[in-house]
Amino acid sequence: MDTRNLGSSGLRVSAVGLGCNNFGGRIGLDATTAVVDRAIDLGITLFDTADSYGNRGGSETALGQSLGDRRKKIVLATKVGWAMDDDGVLKGGARRYVMSAVEDSLRRLKTDWIDLYQFHVVDPLTPIEETLRAFDDLVRAGKVRYVGWSNAAAWQLADAVWTSRHHGLARFVSTQAEFSLLETGARRELIPACAAMGVGLLPFFPLASGLLSGKYRRGEAMPAGTRLATTPKMGERYMTDANWEKLAALEAFSAANGKTLLDVAFAWLLSFNAVSSVIAGATRPEQIDANVAAAGWRLDAAQRAEVDRILAG
Repeated sequence: MDTRNLGSSGLRVSAVGLGCNNFGGRIGLDATTAVVDRAIDLGITLFDTADSYGNRGGSETALGQSLGDRRKKIVLATKVGWAMDDDGVLKGGARRYVMSAVEDSLRRLKTDWIDLYQFHVVDPLTPIEETLRAFDDLVRAGKVRYVGWSNAAAWQLADAVWTSRHHGLARFVSTQAEFSLLETGARRELIPACAAMGVGLLPFFPLASGLLSGKYRRGEAMPAGTRLATTPKMGERYMTDANWEKLAALEAFSAANGKTLLDVAFAWLLSFNAVSSVIAGATRPEQIDANVAAAGWRLDAAQRAEVDRILAG
């Protein structure tokens, strides 16, 4: 497994990361442990979860139990910010909440430190300086090694990085955003911003919630139990005529190069220098095998240009 620096920081992460959003929710502890075991065996070091995953706390709890003593061998990333109660009180980036929430995450994860603590949301009610000062205190206390952001626009990320530099605070070394062959908006502003500021991009939904895995076929019933089958709104979002046309062209490109659609999806994302690791979820060990194998291929200049032509329509 290749490793890359997370932005311009000294933290090294595997080119493929494991998204842990299924843990404690879609799959139980035994299945979680099987996925974690396979990921570690195949060289994945970045494990990405959040306090809100798994019905609020379930993912962190399951991951902490599954890792055991192997926690020291991985880069453990979690997030804070999404609502952890129905009243909308336990959420956001206010100092009081962040300092409390991190203790809950540490307890659930059964660890003394978090390698990458990420602000999960944009909080319009809290100045970013307040959130960054709380994160900086956690870094100085040794409870957090690095900090990142998720779901922020390029201008918000730039403002946060400037704020950190101006006040001498720990800065965001990474940001998470949806980025895939079928969702390319990050190319316009976010990727140039990341490259300019030394921030590592961690794409989520790299397979467009499974549409790029090759298991869905146009005009056919969706496989039972899959994400797009169980979340109709997401299915409506991805299964458009334009996307089906792109999929057909991408599948033809894959076949012509002796590769799978999955291979192309990972290779294209990893062709961007700003991308530090591609975060992909899994509910079965076999999915880990496929993701790691896909990340082993690199597009040459001509192949990359052809994929970009397809995406341009």
